[in-house]
Amino acid sequence: MKKYITAILLTAVLISCGKDENTMTINGNIKGLKLGTLYFQRLSDSATYVNIDTFKIDGDGKFTFETPIEEPEVFFIYLDKKDQNPLNDRLMVFGESGEINIESTRDYFTVNAKITGSKLQEKYDEYRQIKSKYSHKNLDWIEQKFKAAKRDKKEKVDSLNKLIDQNTRRSYLYSINYCINNKNSEVAPYVALTDLTQTSVKYLDTINNSLSDNVASSKYGKLLNEYIGEIKKVKDSLKK
Repeated sequence: MKKYITAILLTAVLISCGKDENTMTINGNIKGLKLGTLYFQRLSDSATYVNIDTFKIDGDGKFTFETPIEEPEVFFIYLDKKDQNPLNDRLMVFGESGEINIESTRDYFTVNAKITGSKLQEKYDEYRQIKSKYSHKNLDWIEQKFKAAKRDKKEKVDSLNKLIDQNTRRSYLYSINYCINNKNSEVAPYVALTDLTQTSVKYLDTINNSLSDNVASSKYGKLLNEYIGEIKKVKDSLKK
């Protein structure tokens, strides 16, 4: 009898461990949301959003999504809050196995979102925080440039254009160095695919060749390698 009970307990533990290793559970709470629908999504190969699951909110902003996951992947949660305003309604989540928690608000779903439980999400958020500083500088200088152009201040416009170009180059260099310095993280090839498609293929090659074996064989590592291959094919065809 003791052997039978032990066998049952061991089986339960093994099932539980298997679920932890291959399942992602997202628990969330959207303060102020009483009515709406959440769509759990991923991007298809054609870059369109595909619904994996839906969750209807009726009186309580708490929700749960659960899905099998074999490797880290970016998912999206789209909030349709029935207000005819699509802004700030699609939240990116860098998913991995285990439990992920999301706390946010109805009116600023993406801006106020706090995501915990995903180390890759934390790493990506750190990257985006620094990256946004470059974007904010450019936006400020672009605004100044328009004002200078209205006043016909050509020298000021030229000076601001140089600042914008220099800042843009610094932004690209930051992303390139980030990818190389984080070669052991799946965030690196994802950043290369989303933020560096306009840069020289030699830099993409450098990033690709620096990736660890595990990251190179991950979803975004393979996609980066394929993307570089396609670029080289196009360049070769143009030489002929």
